[in-house]
Amino acid sequence: MYKTTKPRDYFEVQFKHIVLIVVGLAVLYGLFSSYYVVESEEQAVVLRFGKLHKVAEPGLHFKIPFGVDKAMRVATRRQHREEFGYRTLADNSGGGPSRYDSRSYLSESLMVTGDLNAAEVEWSVQYRIDDPRAFLFSVRDPVTTMRDVSESVMRQVVGDRTVDEIITVGRQGMQNQALSRLQKLMDEYGMGISIDQVVLQAVAPPSQVAPSFNAVNEAQQLRERLINEARSQYNQVVPKARGQGEQQIEEARGYAIERVNRSKGDAKRFEAVLEEYLKAPEITRRRMYLETMQRVLPKMGRKIIVDENAQSVLPLLQLNEEK
Repeated sequence: MYKTTKPRDYFEVQFKHIVLIVVGLAVLYGLFSSYYVVESEEQAVVLRFGKLHKVAEPGLHFKIPFGVDKAMRVATRRQHREEFGYRTLADNSGGGPSRYDSRSYLSESLMVTGDLNAAEVEWSVQYRIDDPRAFLFSVRDPVTTMRDVSESVMRQVVGDRTVDEIITVGRQGMQNQALSRLQKLMDEYGMGISIDQVVLQAVAPPSQVAPSFNAVNEAQQLRERLINEARSQYNQVVPKARGQGEQQIEEARGYAIERVNRSKGDAKRFEAVLEEYLKAPEITRRRMYLETMQRVLPKMGRKIIVDENAQSVLPLLQLNEEK
């Protein structure tokens, strides 16, 4: 006779097999989930039942399996980089220069300057994670929050300057100011982020208005050149004219002083002569006549002396002729 297997025994055997398989899988899962490896540039924040337990350093570590302990790795010893207004494209060829894509990010780069002009500003933020606990638990999405704060800070910095300043001489000042403000906000939010550098990649007018902007710049440069030439001509002519005017004024003042002093001297001399004349009129009159003739006669070329009673000129006068 053939021995038949009861249905109940069959199901019991199958159930035991299933239990063994489940137990085996659980054991394997427990073994593989009971340890974790932290890389050299990372730190791991370990949660136990969802509560912060510890911060693990690089190396092999063990934990309670089955989801009791959960390790969240954070790259704290590596510099991170966030790009705004452009993205660096991966170069699969290897060894070639980096390629950038900025066509799809105008919402980040297009800004309004302090003089109400439009400008496209592309920049990057390089940062490190100092405190992994604060980075994970201070805000819900730390990277997105940092990007939003960085964009807000850069728009504020650009809005404080003119378009000429941000395109020419204001780049270094913008980078320093953006770095300072961004780090201050990171500290206020307690995000555990340290900002290493804010780098302006490109600052330019929008492509739609670039020709007009260049034309305005050329006109401004022409205006500045003409103003400088006019100032140079002004600096040459006006000081010279002022010097000549001062010279003539000083000469006139000297001439006036000379004439006044001479007139005063003549008046004093006349008063002295008058005083002597009043004492001896005849003698003074003769002396004045002789002194006057002494000054006048040497200036005459020929001298003709005629006596009242003489009928002709004396022949001795020929002795005074010049040879």
